[in-house]
Formats: sequence, C-alpha cells, structure tokens
Amino acid sequence: MMRHIVLSAFIFIFIFMQSQAQESEKSEAQRLEIREKNARVSLAQSHFADDSEKKTSSRIGIEVSDSPIALGLKDAIRLALQNNNEIEIARNDVKLQEQQLRSLLGSFDVVFTATPQFTRTSTTGSRATNDFRVNTSFSKLLRHGGGNYRVFFNNVRTENTFSQAQISSGAASGTNALYSSSVGISVTQPLWRNFTIDNNRRQIKIQRKRLAQSDADFRRQVIEIVSRVQKAYWDLVFALRDQQNKMANLNLSKENLKQIEVKINAGVVAPIARAEIATEIANRESEVLLAAQQVSIAENNLKTLILKDSNSSDWHRNIIPTDQPVFDDKEKINLEDAIKVAIENRPELKRLKLESEVNKIDIDFFKNQTKPQVDLNTNISLNGFSFGTGNTQAQVIPLISGNPSLNPNAFLLQQINIIRSNLNPPLPPVSSPSVTIPGSPEFLIGGFNRSLSNMFRNDAPNYSVGLTISFPLRNKTAEANLATAKINEQKLQAQIRSTEQSVLVEVRNAVQAVETARQRVIAAKKARENAEIQLEGERKLFEAGR
Repeated sequence: MMRHIVLSAFIFIFIFMQSQAQESEKSEAQRLEIREKNARVSLAQSHFADDSEKKTSSRIGIEVSDSPIALGLKDAIRLALQNNNEIEIARNDVKLQEQQLRSLLGSFDVVFTATPQFTRTSTTGSRATNDFRVNTSFSKLLRHGGGNYRVFFNNVRTENTFSQAQISSGAASGTNALYSSSVGISVTQPLWRNFTIDNNRRQIKIQRKRLAQSDADFRRQVIEIVSRVQKAYWDLVFALRDQQNKMANLNLSKENLKQIEVKINAGVVAPIARAEIATEIANRESEVLLAAQQVSIAENNLKTLILKDSNSSDWHRNIIPTDQPVFDDKEKINLEDAIKVAIENRPELKRLKLESEVNKIDIDFFKNQTKPQVDLNTNISLNGFSFGTGNTQAQVIPLISGNPSLNPNAFLLQQINIIRSNLNPPLPPVSSPSVTIPGSPEFLIGGFNRSLSNMFRNDAPNYSVGLTISFPLRNKTAEANLATAKINEQKLQAQIRSTEQSVLVEVRNAVQAVETARQRVIAAKKARENAEIQLEGERKLFEAGR
C-alpha cells in the first residue's frame, strides 16, 4: 500500500510538471503569435506538417478503425481481478491446498471391509471339510485421543463330508453342517505416546497452516497485481500526457518555422535560421515517435495485467484512461499508524508467523514421540452356534448289530446265545447291549437364522482387556527431530524480526517519499503561479513596445 502511495505521488508530480511545461510552451507560442500575427504559412511548413503527421500517428498493432476502450482505474482493477493469469494461478494454489487438506481428513473416514472366502480341506481317504465364511467390519480412526475402533460381524458355515457319509449309512451323526456367527467391537486407545497428537493429526494441523499460507500468498499476489495495475494505469496516463506535450512542442517548432519564413522573406533574419528550425523540428519529431513508443509500451503493460489471453481482440484497440490524478496538499500520513497497519497486514510477515506455528506443531509432535508407547486393547463379542439339521428326540442304539457273517461282534454274540441254548437246562439268550443318545436341544437346530438368534441370547459373552507397552532403549530419532525443530524455531523468530525491521524501514522511507512528493507538488504550484506572473509581465512589456 505504501509503495502504491509513493508511486502515485511521483506519477502525479511528473504529470503536473509536464502540464506546467506545456502551459509555459503555450504561453511562449502566444507571445510569438502576438509578435508575428501577420505572418503567412510557407511551403516548407506545409511539407513538414504533412510528413510529420504520417510519422507520429502510427502505432504498431492498433487498428484505427476499432473503437477505443474508455477505462477507469476501478474498471482496470476489476478486470485484473477477473482475468489476470497470475491471480488465477494463486487462486488455484489455494484450491489445491484445500483439496490436500480434504485428502488428509479422509484418513478419518469409516472404512467398510467384506471378505467372503471358501475353503476346502481334505485328507487321504474319505474325509473333507468345506468352509464358507463371510466376514464384514467397519473401522475408523478417532480424531480425539488417537485411538481406533473396529466393529465386526463374522459368519462361518462348516460342512464335514465324512459326517455326511455317516448319515447316509445310518451312523450316529445327526448333522450335516455347522453354523457360527459372531458380532463385536475392538478398540485400541493410546494412553501416552500418540494420545495428544499423532502423525495423522500433525499432518492435518500442518496442512491447515499451509492453507492459511496459500491464502496469504494469494492476498500478496492480489495486492501486487493491483499495485502493478495502478502503476501501469498512471504510467499510461503520463505517457499520453507526455505524448501530448511532445506534439505541442512539435507544433510550436512548426509555428516558429512559419515566423522564421516570414522574417526571412522580410529580410529581417538570415536564411540560415531556417536550417536551425528544421533541425529542431526533426528532433521534435523524434521525441514524438519515442513518446508514441512509450504509450504503446505502457498500454501493453496494462493490457498484460487486465486481459486473459493473447487472442483477445482488445489487443488491437487503444485504451483511453478516463481518470486523472487527484492531489490533496493538506493530507499527511501518520507514521506510527502506517507502521502498525503494515506489521499487522503484510502477507510476508503473516506467512513467516504461520511457518513458526507449523514448526511449533512439529515440536509438540516430536516431544510426544519421545514418550513410551502404552496402548489399551479391548475386545467384546457375542457368539452364536447351530446345526443345520438334527434329531431333537433321544435315540437308543444297540452296541452290537449287523450281519454275524460280516460283524465279528455280532458273530460272537450269536455263538454265545447258541451255547446258552444247548445247556441243560438252557439259558435265555443274551440281548445286545444298547446306549441311549439324547437328542440335540431345539435352540441348536435351525441353520444360519438360529445361529443369529443364539448370538443374541447373551448367555456367552466374550471379552478381553490388555496393554501393549513398547519403547526404544535410546530414542535417538525422536530426540534429534525435537532438537532440530527447536533450532528451526529460533531461526524463524530471527527471520520474523529481520522482516519486521525491513517492513519498518520500507514504511518509513515510503512515508518520507510521499511527504517529499507532496512538498514538491506544492513547490511546483508556486512555480507555476510565479511563471504566470512573469508571463503577464512579459506581455505588458511587449504591448508597451519593448
């Protein structure tokens, strides 16, 4: 802001001084016109007028047929904010930092996991087991405390083909599949290291500061572009005013040539004076051409700041500034207020302070990493179990049965009964011993649905609580990182103090320059007033016949 004030003041002085020169030259022209009011235009003057008009009116890349762009300073700033590519780059940098922060916050999203799996296990012979399981879970990192939790729901179906074969052959087994389900939650909570801050939270905090830094950079870029637009605008105003002054000087030289031609024809002045004036006209034409070049340069600089691309048709149109500099010779800048505003709002200072805050986050993190790691691990779950099918009634099964020709036990029992029947007196036959197998409970029969309902019977909860303790015997890495962060903090504080001093010096110099410019404008006004008095005296002397 201070640089802009100084720049505007100097530009105003230049324009003001040029205006005074123009007025003085006009006064001189009027004086010559009074002295030679009866002069006639010569052929040489006509030649110079036609030729110089062609030379001084041409501008490369500007179409005369296109209408000019009437542009005020506020409109130029608005166009720069909309179209300037450097501002667009800085704006996109802010958006990139926002997306990076969003990416880091994604580490706290809930994660759903599903793992369907089929397994077949077989051994030599006729035994095989088929397992089909579907395990699902939701897991999430906690923003506060550094812990994490996992909610799981697991289901398993197991089928033993050997048991299935026993069922088909009438053996004792009464099931064809087993179902089990479980639901629960497990939590891991750091108690010391990573409790107040961990790497995820550290990166998020740092990224928030980076986002603030990119915002400060964006503000700095906008301030710089606005300042450059203001400078380019007033440069164009000055260049156009300077071009007008140079054209006025050229026209004055042409008027002098007219007067010289009249005097030469009257025999008052030697013909050599014509060559002197012709040389002056050529020099004035050169100055006009250079002034036109400066107008093109100033206009192109302004267009670079306010136009979006090189294909715009406005590149072929000239710009006519509609604002003129305004000067208040009574306005003064308070030095202390200017320094205070600069210290509070300078983007480079804000960026350094944000960098110091980032370093303090690193200090907190590395200090926390020097502590031992103590994690609390907890788990609680409910389990359910059921058979696919089964008998709920008790069964009496003989221990010896089958064909005696095939079953040795049945053959032995048959021989015993034959012997007993041949005794005198004969004994009754011995019956085969039997065993009673109780039926399965009804709540264990029913497949997957029964397994789910059994899971919520809440008669067999499982839980566990434990600690995980870990620490290096010499934590050199964390200690070195902590020491580095502390040294970097000292460095940043020194940089902040140095930048504050630079801002202080810059503001003091800027305020002094503005005050000097104000005094110079006041002095220029006095010089103009005295010049007007002098001109009036010269006119009176001329009228008196001096």
